[in-house]
Amino acid sequence: MALEQNSASAERDTVTRRTLLASALAAAALPSAARAEDAPPATASAASGLNSRRIPARDLPVPKTVSRELQAVIGAPYPLGWDDIPQDATAWKDLAFKSAASVANDIAAIGKHFDLQIEKTAMAGVPVFVITPPEIAPANRDRLLLHIHGGGFVLFPGEAGAGEGMMMAGYGKFRVVSIDYRMAPDFPFPAALEDVTAVWRVLLASYEPSRMAIFGTSAGGALTLSTILRAKAEGLPLPAAIAPGSPCADLTWAGDTVEANAYVDNSLVAHTGWVGAAATLYAGTHDLTNPELSPIFGDFTGFPPAILTSGTRDLLLSDTVRVHRKLRQAHVDARLQVFEGESHAQFLTPFVPETTEAFGEIAHFFDANLSS
Repeated sequence: MALEQNSASAERDTVTRRTLLASALAAAALPSAARAEDAPPATASAASGLNSRRIPARDLPVPKTVSRELQAVIGAPYPLGWDDIPQDATAWKDLAFKSAASVANDIAAIGKHFDLQIEKTAMAGVPVFVITPPEIAPANRDRLLLHIHGGGFVLFPGEAGAGEGMMMAGYGKFRVVSIDYRMAPDFPFPAALEDVTAVWRVLLASYEPSRMAIFGTSAGGALTLSTILRAKAEGLPLPAAIAPGSPCADLTWAGDTVEANAYVDNSLVAHTGWVGAAATLYAGTHDLTNPELSPIFGDFTGFPPAILTSGTRDLLLSDTVRVHRKLRQAHVDARLQVFEGESHAQFLTPFVPETTEAFGEIAHFFDANLSS
């Protein structure tokens, strides 16, 4: 089904990355005397009264258990300016502009590689990009995917945010609508969620919900989950499947890997950098445990089947795992794929074998759950 005329009709961070922090030898392999000498004493956690673990400084090698292309990504330096926090709205907008410029070459390369047709239009007044591959798989001709980009609710405006949607169109041979939603600082919560919901309403007028899926990574993963919560609250039909990748599902930053993978992740690095400040900017004065801000606090009963993606070095691996477990506790068909050695959202790195595999799994999941 073609998009109706009345519809008016990633996110890869391409800054280079590297990890200089290290992982320790397994404690069982060390004599107790050596452990006592190498690791400073543990300290008590004020929050829990339990002892935290002091880890000695060490070098963290690039794993040999991934493709050579991914090894180069894992071995890259931390992004320049990851801990430079903009101090005013102008500085945040400048960072957004730079983020778009940083991925411009990749966006062009993805479009060329897959020979995609990209149409900029609007739905319910919200800018969107309709992405069409040269060949739509026969089973996908009446299907549509809705893409929500990442970028900490502040980065990758315009076509810069469409890269993940473009790769899904190319790898999966689906037609994709990618939303250029409003972002902080000018439009904090709930503007992005309102935009996504408005576009979802438009698409429901033209497509059967059983033939649609919603997906996105990082902030886009969080918005994917929040959109389902909002749709449930408003009595809107739900999509047949969702694919929240490494969702920023808890803006209180309570997950284990927020600490355990800090400085191990060479994409976000640590929540004390720009990403934490961006989340605060987006949330504004709202309670961080509001489920539409931090969907981990929401009710997942009745959610559509879901496939979640993360990596072993991802700062938000815990958010992904916690969402997966909560979905399963709600008796939702939920799958979790975790890629070796990858930091936050690195399964979106263009033309890496693991990226092909990740999109293949998601496309297969959609194919199994969407009506033809």
